Amino acid sequence: METSRDWGNELFESVKWLGFAFVITAVIFVVVAALLLRLTKWGRQFWHVSGDYFRGPGAWRTWLFAAFLLLMALLTVRLSVLLSYWGNDMFASFQLAASALNSGDDAALSDAKTGFWNSAKLFTLLITVWTVKELVYLWAKLAFDIRWRVWLTERITSDWMQGAAFYRTRFIDNTIDNPDQRIQADTDTFTVQSRTLTLGAVTAIVSVVSFTKVLWDLSGPMTVLGVTIPRAALVIVMTYVLISTVIAFWIGRPLIRINFLRERTTANFRYALVRVRDAAESIAFYRGEGVERAGLLSRFAEVIKVQWAYVYRMLQFVGWNFIVSQSAYLFPYLIQAPRFFSGQITLGGMNQTATAFSQIQDSLSFFRDSYDDFAEYRASLIRLDGLLIASKESRELPKLAAVDLDDAVSLDKVGVRKPDGEVLIDELNLRLVPSDALVVKGASGTGKTTLLRALAQMWPYSDGEVGRPAGTDTLFLSQLPYLPLGDLRTAVEYPAKSEDVSDDTLREVLGKVHLGHLVDRLDEEADWAKILSPGEQQRLAFARILLARPKVVFLDEATSAVDEGLEYSLYKLIRTEVPDTIVVSVAHRSTVDQHHNQVLTLEGEGSWQLAPVRAN
Repeated sequence: METSRDWGNELFESVKWLGFAFVITAVIFVVVAALLLRLTKWGRQFWHVSGDYFRGPGAWRTWLFAAFLLLMALLTVRLSVLLSYWGNDMFASFQLAASALNSGDDAALSDAKTGFWNSAKLFTLLITVWTVKELVYLWAKLAFDIRWRVWLTERITSDWMQGAAFYRTRFIDNTIDNPDQRIQADTDTFTVQSRTLTLGAVTAIVSVVSFTKVLWDLSGPMTVLGVTIPRAALVIVMTYVLISTVIAFWIGRPLIRINFLRERTTANFRYALVRVRDAAESIAFYRGEGVERAGLLSRFAEVIKVQWAYVYRMLQFVGWNFIVSQSAYLFPYLIQAPRFFSGQITLGGMNQTATAFSQIQDSLSFFRDSYDDFAEYRASLIRLDGLLIASKESRELPKLAAVDLDDAVSLDKVGVRKPDGEVLIDELNLRLVPSDALVVKGASGTGKTTLLRALAQMWPYSDGEVGRPAGTDTLFLSQLPYLPLGDLRTAVEYPAKSEDVSDDTLREVLGKVHLGHLVDRLDEEADWAKILSPGEQQRLAFARILLARPKVVFLDEATSAVDEGLEYSLYKLIRTEVPDTIVVSVAHRSTVDQHHNQVLTLEGEGSWQLAPVRAN
């Protein structure tokens, strides 16, 4: 029995095809990718988000990995083509056998049996190669995703943390919502969908080219309403898929915006739930369950509203795609039936026509069927690009000019304003030297805490110049200290590394700040912000002063949660243990004044007074 291909020479032909296809596909891919990156908005966003992954000293590994994935995609197409020819031979053997049985031709029947068993052996070989290829391909795709996601997460996280962007993005006009979700979820969606859509598109296009040759060889003319269509099977499938794809894009276009809203409303709802969890005790004290429940359900209603919009649009999109896909099954048989009944094509040819028609239809339909995935991808791309832009813009916001001083604090014409331009502090000038202690007083709303934010270069609505010791020689303590996740040792030493201080030193310091009951829990990992009371957290912050021994420490209501006796003890401890440290305190309590030698009174509308602390 004559076979559809010279299977004995197929290994050489396939290797040659893979080499040729790889070079051509790679060149075309690079050219098309360059055009998309330059000419499309989403291409430019892609390059902004992840361009550095594909350039630089280590980028050759990425390109080598990508080349291997491309080779695997081409091998998938080649095996699909070979399986279509195997199907041709298999069904041709059935037709030959049926004809031989009908005519009583024993030689033809033997030839048909030989053809069948050869086809069965060929199928076993092809499927074995396919299985090995699929396992290797799957590993390569997942490994590529993981490697890319690690790089992108480090890039986005580092950029978000750089220059206090995680704080200063709140001052950008278009405030970025839920950066945590963008870093955790959108990086995953971006990397996986980038690889999936790219390889899917490449596989689809190469499949169309490869099976077009198959369908071209099998197609014949077809007369419809007096018009003869040459190569009818090929022309019809191309026209059918092109029209259906244009309509699908029109139906699916709103999904980009809907997916963006889905991500945002879902993240807002999750954030509200987290806030309730974090503030559970305060809510319980206020008996605010009813208000919180109403707030949560209101946010959830927004999630459902967007979800219904997604459902209605997806019903249209999926419904259209289903109609198109199901209608295509009968076409190749309708087109080739007259040629089969007239003996112009074999049963194997009919089967291969259906296979080629289906492959081309599915490949061209990839762009239609993947529109929902592309919409989700675009939403994640927009969110990641937006976060990077906001982080960059936040670093470009104005801030106090800073100069490094060895052991002093100087403020030169420092001005602080509200976002609306209202002046809080105007041209503040002062200088502090070792062992000086300044307490900042004033009515609520006069800018005491805002002044500390400005001196820390966090507040963008400020001008002037601040001089202070660089790096860890300057320490800022907020009213409620930040306690990182991890063991107690990490919480006490923050922001220093936990291995920098011995356990004996930690135990001694905890005892000095009246936290001796915690000395045996240094290795215990817990959410310490939930375990320690506000007063204990403030005492822990004073322990950080003893460990870091900074040249300057700024304290914002740092003893508001402890009683006056503990407050006196903690300030005395600081003045005794680190007597040369410059202390700047923001406080409402008059009992804090005695630990300072100067008082800065903010009087509002920009005016201020600097004077010695009066002795009681």
